[in-house]
This record gives sequence, structure tokens and C-alpha cells, in this order.
Amino acid sequence: MTGARYVVEADGGSRGNPGPAGYGAVVRDADTGQVLAEAAEYLGHATNNVAEYRGLIAGLRAARDLDPDARVEVRMDSKLVVEQMSGRWQVKHPAMRPLAAEARGILPAGNVTYEWIPRERNKTADRLANEAMDAGRQGRQWEPAQAAPAPEPAVSAPAPAPAGWAAPADLGTPTTLVLLRHGETPLTPLKRFSGSTGSDPGLSEKGRWQAERAAESLAARGTVQAVVASPMLRTRQTAEATARRLGLEVRIEEDLRELDFGAWEGLGFAEVMERHPADLTTWLGSADAKPTGSTESLSTLARRVARARDRIVQQYTGQTVLVVSHVSPIKTLVRLALGAPPDSVHRMELSAASLCAVQYYRDGNASLRLLNDTSHLR
Repeated sequence: MTGARYVVEADGGSRGNPGPAGYGAVVRDADTGQVLAEAAEYLGHATNNVAEYRGLIAGLRAARDLDPDARVEVRMDSKLVVEQMSGRWQVKHPAMRPLAAEARGILPAGNVTYEWIPRERNKTADRLANEAMDAGRQGRQWEPAQAAPAPEPAVSAPAPAPAGWAAPADLGTPTTLVLLRHGETPLTPLKRFSGSTGSDPGLSEKGRWQAERAAESLAARGTVQAVVASPMLRTRQTAEATARRLGLEVRIEEDLRELDFGAWEGLGFAEVMERHPADLTTWLGSADAKPTGSTESLSTLARRVARARDRIVQQYTGQTVLVVSHVSPIKTLVRLALGAPPDSVHRMELSAASLCAVQYYRDGNASLRLLNDTSHLR
């Protein structure tokens, strides 16, 4: 049985080349033209070519997720990507080679063809790429557009609020997420991968001490009004220490769990490099790559963490919420607030039981207020 027939339209852009960059991709039914899937993401600082390849990879992955046996016609206005992926031009730039290799490995080679199209025929992917760049500039993750509500009587809308120091003072009380990484477990000092599908270790004696010190500091500040935690044992134990002192309940948010590290669970970095060198190298260089045997990438993680953030901000508007989670989700919330590229998570230090804080305003802007604070542990 042959697979479905899809058309993938993909594009990427960079405002500066290199500069703030993003990609967009759309999957259509080849017969009807119906849109079946859309993808877009802000990439941070990158070149046009990198963004175009990222758009191609996202489009192919979306098509594969719909049907792994699909036959796909890729249409792009990038002559470079089309000619290189068609095999007529060599991939000479070292930064492009792993991207081209990743794209080729998503679907069987005989199932994908490439066609160059003029830019005016690639408007949907171009729009998505620009939406992603606009979202990144505002410190948020791109999300698919919602259906338009019924029209209401026209009112004069205020001009969009500027970000940063120029932001007006009438945006109301921001919602503050105080991000607490869980205390140490037996695996933490050994620097071993500990995700959502491993042994789910609890806090060690030192980890329990760290959780109490964090609780003591937070209680002294007296600003926390709600406590939300990942479902993992180590985060629940850490959250409960503060909740007990404040007389609050711990609400569990599934999307705050750690990344699934697959076959890397329980291993140290050097062990993973020895056993799975190619997978580790690809993962460090691509937010769309997954750890060996894992079910999710950093891009997947970012989407679910953003969903959790939006639910929390909506439920606790104007309040201060303690969010107890893990290294990857907290770093992701920080980088989304900053509008930083996905690979920035590999350049942040986040100690056990450390505190970060991000404020979210009604106009969609975010402000990082604190990063990796461990003063309560000294």
C-alpha cells in the first residue's frame, strides 16, 4: 500500500542575515490543497540558510508524523536548499551539512522530491516564518492561529505596547512565576541524565536540606500565592516543603516534567558520548533531534512547557506562583522569556534548588527578573 501524497511548503528568514531568525512550514494534501499541519519556530540569531533548512526539517517531520510512508513534494523558494537536497549542488558549508543530513533521514529518499517556486507562491510558509520571528521578539513561542471570534462593535485599539524600558506603567500587576529547580537526588552530584522515564529518584539528604532552605527563604519573602509542580517525585518533594510552610496545596502540572532522555537515562555525559556519539552531537546541535530512544526533542519540550506556562498565567493572573520543575523546562521558560535561540539552553547554568523568576505582562511581554539564585543555600 502506498502512502499519502503531501506537498510541503517551507521557508525561513533572518532579519539581518545573520540576525533574529525563524522558519515556517505547511503540509498540504497533494490532491485537495487542504492544510493538514503547520509548524513555525523562532530560532534566535541565525542565517537565512540555516532558517530555511530548519523550515524544511520541520515540514518533513510534520509530514512524517501524519504518515511515515508518505510521498512528499517539497516546494521552496530557496534555490540553494532545493538544489542541494536534489543532489545537483554540493553542501559545502560545514554548518549546512548536518542539517542536510538530518533532512534526508526523515523520510525514505525515494519518497521526497524537490521543486523551486517563486516567493509569491510560498506566501503561507513565509507568513509563518515571520509570525515566529515576531513571537520571538515578544519573548514567546509561536502558536497556531485560533479561529477568529465573531466581530464586535469597533473600538479604538491602543497602539501595541513597546517592550523593555519603554513599556507603559498601566499594564496592571504582572504574573510572576518563581521557578525552583528541585533539590539534589543521588544522581545530581554524579551529573547523570535524569529525565521523565527513568527511575524517578527522590531527594537525597542534601536535597531535602536544600528544599527546606528554599522553603524558608520563600516563606520569608511572603509573596508566593500558589504552588505548581512537575509530577516527578523529586519535584513534588521539593514543592511540598514550601507548601507546608505556606499552608498551600501543590497542584501537579504534567507538562512541567523533565525531558525524556531515552537510552541516556542514568548515564553521565562521557558515557553517552562513548555509547551514542552521533546522537549526542546531533542533539546538541539541533532542537529537533531526540536523545537515543527518546520520544521528544527540545522543540517538543518547548511546546508543552509553553502550554503549561500559558495555563498557569491564565489561572493565576496577577499572582506570584512557585513553579517547581527541572533543568530543561526551567531553562526553556527562561529562553522563551528572553526570545533566545533553542541552543541557548546548553549555555545556562542551573544549580540544584536554585531560583529563577519571570514576570508576564498583559501585553504579552515577559521580563526575566532572577536567574540561578542560590543565596538561600549559603
